[in-house]
Amino acid sequence: MNRPDPKDYTSQYQFDRDMRDYQKYMEHKQMTKTIVGGGIATTVALVALTIVGGSWYTVDQGERGVVLRNGAITGTAEPGLGFKMPLIDRVVDIDVRTQAKVYENVLAYSRDQQTAGLTLSVNYRVPSDQVTTVYENYGSVDALASRMLDRQVYDEAKNVFGRFNAQTAIQERSRLVAEVQSAIQAAVSGPIIIESVQIENIDFDDAYERAIAARMEAEVEVARIQQNAEREKVTAEITVIQAQASADAKLAQARADAAATRLRGDAEADAIRARGDALRENPNLIGLVQAERWNGQLPTTMLPDSTVPFMNMNQ
Repeated sequence: MNRPDPKDYTSQYQFDRDMRDYQKYMEHKQMTKTIVGGGIATTVALVALTIVGGSWYTVDQGERGVVLRNGAITGTAEPGLGFKMPLIDRVVDIDVRTQAKVYENVLAYSRDQQTAGLTLSVNYRVPSDQVTTVYENYGSVDALASRMLDRQVYDEAKNVFGRFNAQTAIQERSRLVAEVQSAIQAAVSGPIIIESVQIENIDFDDAYERAIAARMEAEVEVARIQQNAEREKVTAEITVIQAQASADAKLAQARADAAATRLRGDAEADAIRARGDALRENPNLIGLVQAERWNGQLPTTMLPDSTVPFMNMNQ
């Protein structure tokens, strides 16, 4: 739109009207330029900010980054802040911390054909130096576990459990767990480390569990009876020992009494022999003993022609 020329107008009113239109046009044009210029500047700023902001990345502790350039692996990134080429590079995080996966109701049969549902938990991790292999072949840790771990856990748990009787699986659970862990570790190969395997629960068929409960009750009753029998046996042995001790004591006492009696008899016999020897050697010893024991009194009555006792005046 050209600026109105007064020479072209014969009416002042018409000129003023076109002049106002021209001024509005110029103001609108200037505003449009300002808006367009500001938009371009804003766009440039946003693009620059995007480029600058997209040049940096962070990797958390416990993870490793796989650096991709246009989709191709170019290297790995350690935890921390890093720089990458904007727009063409990106970083995919791979978790290298220990993770746990639970497998519930793994159906298995024991060697004696008992059905059981196993609940297992597996602790595993990805080696930090094999994150590129994980991304290249599996895409993620979850996909790795699904493809490499799940099938082996089910198969090896069933195989190992099948080598145990139901009762043995319960009584030797630690051995069962150790063998299941060893079997899974041997079966799984690749960029994954099996740290441990635990059997959280063994759920047998209800009928078998009732049979186990009944058998346990019977075993407890048998153990109780055996304990009572052992106690009675010990009591009887104690009674026998006590009776034997009492009999031995009485026998010992009887032997002691017999020995004492024998000694007294021997002593009395020796005394009699000694007296006999003394009398033979000294016949007057009897009279001396009689005189020593006489109280000095004579008998009040005497038979005719009898002599006074203990008196022998001729000696």
